[in-house]
Amino acid sequence: MRLAWFSPFPPVRTGIAGRSAELVDALTQRGHDVDRYPEPAAHDFVWRRRLAPYDLVVYQFGNSSHHDYEWAYALNYPGLVVLHDTHLHHARAAFLLREKRTADYRAELHWNHPDISPDVAELAVAGFDSLLYYDWPMVRALIEASRLVAVHGEGARAPLVSHLSNEGNVASIRLGEGMPVTPERERRARAAVRATHGIPADAVVFGCFGGLTPEKRIPQILSAFRADLPHAPGARLLLAGAAAAHYDIGAAIASCGIVDRVTLAGYLDAEEDLTDHLAACDVTLNLRWPTARETSGPWLRALAAGRATVITDLVHLGDVPSLDPRSWTAQSQPPTSNLQPPICVAIDILDEDHSLRLAMRRLASDAALREQLGRAAREWWAREHSLEAMVEDYERVMREAVGRPDPEITLPAHMRNPGDRKLSALLEPFGVEVPI
Repeated sequence: MRLAWFSPFPPVRTGIAGRSAELVDALTQRGHDVDRYPEPAAHDFVWRRRLAPYDLVVYQFGNSSHHDYEWAYALNYPGLVVLHDTHLHHARAAFLLREKRTADYRAELHWNHPDISPDVAELAVAGFDSLLYYDWPMVRALIEASRLVAVHGEGARAPLVSHLSNEGNVASIRLGEGMPVTPERERRARAAVRATHGIPADAVVFGCFGGLTPEKRIPQILSAFRADLPHAPGARLLLAGAAAAHYDIGAAIASCGIVDRVTLAGYLDAEEDLTDHLAACDVTLNLRWPTARETSGPWLRALAAGRATVITDLVHLGDVPSLDPRSWTAQSQPPTSNLQPPICVAIDILDEDHSLRLAMRRLASDAALREQLGRAAREWWAREHSLEAMVEDYERVMREAVGRPDPEITLPAHMRNPGDRKLSALLEPFGVEVPI
């Protein structure tokens, strides 16, 4: 299959960039011909497509500015759109309003969400955005203008299609990330990483990986860790990730009085370092609120490494077998889960402070439970989140998308601008057609 692949790629530091690189390599090994189109190369797509048409164009979308350039192509050249976040309002609004395209933003929000008052757009135009963006995903246009859309898991698909007229346009695929860790590598990593950071070999280490932002519930984690220290005096907290400009992590740690118990490892650029740091932990904390309904890459890596994990009980993770720390019983599972053993502990956001303290206290003292969760996590990852599983699902949805026609849909005029209108206007007085 001849493919055009729109996505950021390394050295861009995002999970989507890394997954795209792995996927393109794996698909190439399976005989597919893939042309990469990160932002600097995207302008070559149109003429290359005219010279040698593609079987399918694949677009990787996340809720960040790294994907701004893809919108114009995805809306004019329909293909397979993969939504790593099912809410894109933050990035799309930021792009349009940054370019002072307020009329376009108003039109686009109204087309995507005709059931809300058009005046809602004025909140973002005036700068009052923040949490409001989570209420309106702003992905309907992208979905209905594509041949097929894929999201990660049925838990992400179900709430998304409930607001769409054509639920058959959205498919579920598995997201693959991470690598298994052998017992020998775990022993080496545990010793080396702890020695590097001055963490006692026998300490129970809670790890948190990824951007150190309030959305990752870092303030709540610090508070719960401090509250549980009397019950687990030997515990340590390892924070690995880039600091956020809007949140002073050092000051937050100091205000809790736990500077001597917390290690800031910084951003781990190399995947080997990230895997080793995960393996050196006993429990990882992968919380998120509010959410754009993304699946955490560091969490999947922790599952692959066989770690006990704590997550937020979110709607798109409803099919993940988990324990409720208030009762230490399994959360209700959908019929498709086949009553799998719990692979993690899930925190009710409405009881976050209480439940998080319960979870961390129990996991700090119960090595058998940590081992049980880690073993089940590794098995779940091998079936649901390995690279092989992801590639299989991609080939399935790519075949389906190739067999579909381009959709016929009327969008706001600015969303279907082919980019040559100014050129056409300049050439028209001379009777010259736009060159193909």
